[in-house]
Amino acid sequence: MAAGDPSAAATSDAPATSSSAASYPDRLRGALAALSQACDSGVSDASEAATFTVSDVLAAAAAMSTEADDGSDGGDVSAAASVSEELLREVHNFLSCPSANQMATDALSLVLPIPVAKLGAQTGGCGDIAAAILKFFVTNCSPRDMLSILCEALDAPMELPNFSSSFVLLLNALAEVLTLIQRRHIEQVLVVLPAVLKVMCATVSECDEEHGKAVVDLFNAAHGIGNAIQEMCTAMVNKNKEDLCAILGLYSLQNIALVSRSRQQDILCVCGSVVLQHFRFLKFSGFTYVGLLTGSDVTAATNKLYKEDDADFLEWFSFAMDGAMLTVVSAYMYDDMSKYAGEELELALKEVQGNHMKKWEAINMLKYVLSSINYPWIIKSQGINLLLSLAGENHVQEINNHVDFSSYAPRIFATLKAIESVMMAAPEALMRKKAFAALKKVISMVPSSQRFDILQALVNNSMSSSLTAILLDLVREEILRETRQAENDRVESDGFQDHGELPAWASHALELVELILRPPQGGPPCLPDHGDQVISALNLLRFILIIDSRGRSGILFQKETLHKVHSEWLIPLRPIVAGIQSENEKDDSELANQIMCSLNPVQLVLHRCIEFVEEKLKGC
Repeated sequence: MAAGDPSAAATSDAPATSSSAASYPDRLRGALAALSQACDSGVSDASEAATFTVSDVLAAAAAMSTEADDGSDGGDVSAAASVSEELLREVHNFLSCPSANQMATDALSLVLPIPVAKLGAQTGGCGDIAAAILKFFVTNCSPRDMLSILCEALDAPMELPNFSSSFVLLLNALAEVLTLIQRRHIEQVLVVLPAVLKVMCATVSECDEEHGKAVVDLFNAAHGIGNAIQEMCTAMVNKNKEDLCAILGLYSLQNIALVSRSRQQDILCVCGSVVLQHFRFLKFSGFTYVGLLTGSDVTAATNKLYKEDDADFLEWFSFAMDGAMLTVVSAYMYDDMSKYAGEELELALKEVQGNHMKKWEAINMLKYVLSSINYPWIIKSQGINLLLSLAGENHVQEINNHVDFSSYAPRIFATLKAIESVMMAAPEALMRKKAFAALKKVISMVPSSQRFDILQALVNNSMSSSLTAILLDLVREEILRETRQAENDRVESDGFQDHGELPAWASHALELVELILRPPQGGPPCLPDHGDQVISALNLLRFILIIDSRGRSGILFQKETLHKVHSEWLIPLRPIVAGIQSENEKDDSELANQIMCSLNPVQLVLHRCIEFVEEKLKGC
């Protein structure tokens, strides 16, 4: 069978053995000779057949090398790498020969990037030779054609993590192509970046510790793409330059988010330098620390690029907001970033802290990092530290009460839920404590007129009894704060000792008590599972009863309300608590003792609440 015969490709489906491996170089040489002869004679059908034969031989050799590397066929890894290197040398020698035909080069450029990149992932000198072949195609073929070819190669199915090094080769070649593009730069970048980011996302999520170095190489290659786009920007003017700079900025933010998600030790060692590399692109593109803290630069960039036809393109930068806040957080984590940021970051923080609305924007930006399960706890811990720093020590309630917060409420709620997730799941007690401090700080910054609505929404959406208990305790603290403030205001205004009306929050708080003690789905609360929230609800009820009984003229607890509290909230709970305790008194197990200990305070406060309500009923 002639080496240039299309049927020769069929042999690529045969099982990979040492004997078939030895035949690959001979088959390749025959196919290359047939290709050269066909191109010289101008026979297009023959040249096409020979081109595909060359591709099939290399693809079969790459499959054999992969199987040997996996150990699935018991093959010799070093022998497979040696064959791969020999094949790549044959191709490179053929292309670089002075008598090489341009028609043959163009034909091979269409089909070889994928198998060459796969073979280049092997050990030894394969990577260098594969890179040289791809560079030859880039410099000797049409840049626009090579850009499309390489993007298609990136989109081809390759099994990760085995071929992560193959993607590095393709990205490096793509970066070189971008520098050769002479016109329609933005159009070309719109084609390139989705292919690049698709590979980056897949590699970061699928590569394990063993392939950490390959992931580092991939981020270095992604940086090369950024360098190429920056070079494009320097040659452009006016709106085209602004748009391309916006794209470069979003691309950098996406990469910062991706590298921050990586867990491989190799990546963790270089994460700071990777972030710094991309931060330099951000500065070049006009992004500032204030714009990153508040997200305004990200919004401006996306608005600048948004067109109905390009909506899909912007979806590739879905982590841009994450990246903006991660860039700031990184300045506190990595020496490289800290030195580079210098006073610029401190000045930005002061500016944001001094502007009420910018402060809220920055606080709400942290939800992107805190709510995600993809970032390590060390990053979230630094995020909480940044939040506490942004909030500062001074209360801003006086200012807040004159600001319309209706548009901010959904974002504040999302931020608080993100803080809750850290508070409940953080592995270290100190971090959970800091998250709780951050939760209280942010809630205290919400105008008092809307603070209850936020807390009520948090309680309604709580999936944890202990978290609900914490939130109810915060409600109780707010009622106490309102009570003391009202007392001070009365004394300062006229000195009268009339106790006035019950704080406005108290009536709203009763709604939360009812939500816990008489759940909307019917029946009494689930005990002992929901013991934490029940004891907090009872304590809140008792607290409201106490302040209502201090000679106030308020009419919160009318006779009808007291009957409802007594007959619908408290009395149905008493036999349930008593029954559970009675059952567990007979059991000496550790679990039974735990249940008894958790229900004792419930029984105590429940008894006091019933006594209090019955006493008030007697006075009605």
